[in-house]
Amino acid sequence: MKLIDVYAKLKKLNLPVIQTNDAGAYLDISVNHANKLLSRISKANQIIHIKQGMWAFHDIDPLALPGFLTSPFPSYVSLQTALYFHNMISQIPNIIYAVSVGRTKVYKTPIADVSIHHIHPSFYFGFLEKGIDGLLKIASPEKALLDIFYLSQTKTRLFKTLPEVELPKNFKISVANKMIEKITSVRKRTLVQHSFSEFIDSIKINRKHGNWR
Repeated sequence: MKLIDVYAKLKKLNLPVIQTNDAGAYLDISVNHANKLLSRISKANQIIHIKQGMWAFHDIDPLALPGFLTSPFPSYVSLQTALYFHNMISQIPNIIYAVSVGRTKVYKTPIADVSIHHIHPSFYFGFLEKGIDGLLKIASPEKALLDIFYLSQTKTRLFKTLPEVELPKNFKISVANKMIEKITSVRKRTLVQHSFSEFIDSIKINRKHGNWR
């Protein structure tokens, strides 16, 4: 089977990512044979090897990567990446941040580095589904901000300092407060509520003195 024919067949699936075992089943060949073909196609720069047994087409939206990398555990883009997506911060993150019910891990891929951070399943919500078939999941403005406060209470120091944030007009404080109520840990809920309340108070003070954009 010619590589160009294999690539054309796989492209017809209209999927941004394909796994080696799925390719083998679709092409009716062994997984080992499929892996060899995909490796050769990758060397020809037609697909990208993003992790063991997983390959991406060049037209993939980088923000869709987390959902594939953490599979079978769900994830969504959040934290600084989502804040930038919603025009809440001006600095472009040099890494894609996401949260998942799976374990914390950093994936280094040729497309982008992806930093996954664990949250409790009870706090896994508050995201929007975008793109074809909703493959790109990204936190709402409220949840993106709260995820930072939530993770600032963990061992990682990545979220201890909040960048300068500008709240969009559609940001709803009442929605954020209702989200905080869903945190099952009383201690963590109290800390997140305190951080969020301090943040909102600082905005009100800055706006009062004309220091907020």
